[in-house]
Amino acid sequence: MKQNEAETIALNALSFLVGNETRLERFMSLSGMDATALKNNASDPVFLAGILDYLLQDETLVYMFAEEYNLAPALPTTARRTLVGGNTGDFH
Repeated sequence: MKQNEAETIALNALSFLVGNETRLERFMSLSGMDATALKNNASDPVFLAGILDYLLQDETLVYMFAEEYNLAPALPTTARRTLVGGNTGDFH
């Protein structure tokens, strides 16, 4: 996967979180970020990898995201690895 494709998937994941008040509040609570920080970091590949890390911690969220964006459920994992490399935990 190319870097720009991975960034697009991560930005879509961010939009997925922002598009639902409950999901957004939970993310912001756990991350300690506010709306300004989300906006200011949206172009940072490390931040985008963190968005995917967060998403990948919850299999239900992964499947909801994949369905909403018509993606294969494995693509967020591939995108995460493309952004900054490394492991994404136990979800595959």
